[in-house]
Amino acid sequence: MGVKSRVLIFGGTGYIGKHIVRGSVAEGHPTSLFIRSSTRQNKAELVASFEDLGVSIVEGSLDDHDCLVAAVKEVDVVISAVGGPCIPEQEKIIAAIKEAGTVKRFLPSEFGSDVDHCKPLEPVKTMYGKKVAIRRKIEEAGIPYTYVSSNAFAGYTLANLMQFGKPAPPRDKVVIHGSGDVKAIFLKEEDVGTYTIKSIDDPRTLNKVLYLRPPQNILTVNEAVALWEKKIGQTLEKEYVSEEATIELIKTSPIPKNIVLATVHNIFVMGDQTNFKIGEKGVDSYELYPDVKYTTASEFLDKFV
Repeated sequence: MGVKSRVLIFGGTGYIGKHIVRGSVAEGHPTSLFIRSSTRQNKAELVASFEDLGVSIVEGSLDDHDCLVAAVKEVDVVISAVGGPCIPEQEKIIAAIKEAGTVKRFLPSEFGSDVDHCKPLEPVKTMYGKKVAIRRKIEEAGIPYTYVSSNAFAGYTLANLMQFGKPAPPRDKVVIHGSGDVKAIFLKEEDVGTYTIKSIDDPRTLNKVLYLRPPQNILTVNEAVALWEKKIGQTLEKEYVSEEATIELIKTSPIPKNIVLATVHNIFVMGDQTNFKIGEKGVDSYELYPDVKYTTASEFLDKFV
């Protein structure tokens, strides 16, 4: 495979970022993590665990352009996994990459539904719009990229059968928005990290959207519930909430509940993760990397039985 690219990761101590850091190390890439000085203190144990793996720590600020340029000049690939509020801040990373002129690939903070194919309600519409704007900035700057559409994190969704806020799948009753017959795609977070790193040196993913669509993890909510019922030998009471009622709840609920409900509507009622075919601008991770042993939805649920 030749020399492994040097990788710099932003947001690597976050929910999905930490799995990307570990995936990078596991694949043998020289890996650096860009963090604020406060992060070393606030997440000392996690940062120390990365250092034990051989990760280099670069302390700096997104507001320090010279620091950013110096950091990206030392690597071949830049990956951002910054959280939602920081999505627009990636313009500063883009500016640094453009000035450095040496980065072979940039993966911005995506790791969800493909925002170019989604038509969510507010407040998610505005949030997705910020990711769309970053995509266009990258393309306008002529920066080589890969966008990772990892769809639904299993730890947020399958772990409680979309009963958000609950620590495990319910054993009595489940609330289902819409008909429950819309397909969604579930990924264990570690697998997102693995697939992401697999793509960074792959010419087939250059200037493409990498869709994570493992076939055994493409399920409707009803299918996921049935899978769980079979595992525990119980039938759950099911309460279906109509689309109209869901939309009304989105309008009347406070933050962050309205964000959660709008996301549920987009994924599990509208079906925006699966209601389109992968076109010429995209590639399927399952076809590119059939050797990856991903965690199936069934295997993921086993740990809760």
